Amino acid sequence: MTDRASARAAKSALSQRLAADPGVVGVGLARRDSGYVVKVDLADVHAAARVPGDVDGVRVVTEVVGVVRPL
Repeated sequence: MTDRASARAAKSALSQRLAADPGVVGVGLARRDSGYVVKVDLADVHAAARVPGDVDGVRVVTEVVGVVRPL
């Protein structure tokens, strides 16, 4: 189980690491089971290979949401 503070720290570190990756459209937190994970939203499935499975012991999950465009 990962607490919220640990997940937030991991999210911050991962956000900086993936900031320049055009395939990553969002990084956030999500509740899974009894704890938190870092959730990475992707433009396409190919970007998933560049996202680690965990950061500082916090699980990272990915979801392909497509390209995000302004309204």
